[in-house]
Amino acid sequence: MKIVNLDGYTLNPGDLSWQNIEKLGDYTVYDRTSPDKIIERAKGANILFVNKTVITREILDALSPELEYIGLQSTGYNVVDCDYAKKLGITVCNIPSYSTGAVAQLVFSFILQITNKVSMHSQAVMDGEWCSCPDFCFWKAPLTELYNKTIGIIGFGSIGRQVARIAESFDMKVLAYSPRPKDKGELKTVEFVDIDTLISNSDIITCHCPLTPETTGLINKRTISKMKKSAIFINTSRGPVVDEQALADALNNGDIAAAGLDVLKVEPARKDNPLLTAKNCYITPHIAWAAKETRARLLSILEDNLKAYLDGTPQNVVNK
Repeated sequence: MKIVNLDGYTLNPGDLSWQNIEKLGDYTVYDRTSPDKIIERAKGANILFVNKTVITREILDALSPELEYIGLQSTGYNVVDCDYAKKLGITVCNIPSYSTGAVAQLVFSFILQITNKVSMHSQAVMDGEWCSCPDFCFWKAPLTELYNKTIGIIGFGSIGRQVARIAESFDMKVLAYSPRPKDKGELKTVEFVDIDTLISNSDIITCHCPLTPETTGLINKRTISKMKKSAIFINTSRGPVVDEQALADALNNGDIAAAGLDVLKVEPARKDNPLLTAKNCYITPHIAWAAKETRARLLSILEDNLKAYLDGTPQNVVNK
């Protein structure tokens, strides 16, 4: 059995092992693959692993009938024409709920950086400002505590719930929006509201929704105009959820206080992206999922998905 991984580097740049997959067949892994090399490298493969490599209808035709399984190294599956893969009898499986804790951790990394201004004050100390200070402490900008603040969570899947749990531990109030009814479970303070109520009443707004036609451009000039001037906006979901120019304008005009983003509409970031020069904007390079423990969990599920398929009991199938 021929197994090909077209873009394995971000999952495993060398600190994890492919040995469990290598036991299952003739395994070839490429760090990354340009569009013009996909068919050449994947031709004859029975099993194909991809992350951000786009697999179109034309590519599926070229790889059929040998190709029988596509294993996504991600939760999102929009890079594969899943409906057409189903017509060709190709099973597509994703990696659900592997990064819940890690993404929620980054959300609060942004929040605490913005409210406590950690890097600003650390740099001031290193620059000698504390050494020359007449007082035992100083602060270069207002600091904010999270106690009794309201966080609005757009999307209430596993990550949204984890963010709510952490928020409750800070004694924050929690508003949540979900297009379908959700059970609060053990959460005490969560109140489900409509999207406009959430946006206008939250001190912090964080996105955890999937990318759909309804959520594309959800954060735009109109919705941003409803936010508090003191609001902090966080996005660790999908880049196209945000109208980037509208967000940059709002930050530069002081219409909202700050933003923390781990995803952009186009990745890697383009040099002309307006958010790269926006005021009070913190951007990380899509790293919420990248802790070694998180990637090891992803790799383990990738292996389990393939084993389950080979055993005739496929799991995490996205094109049933």
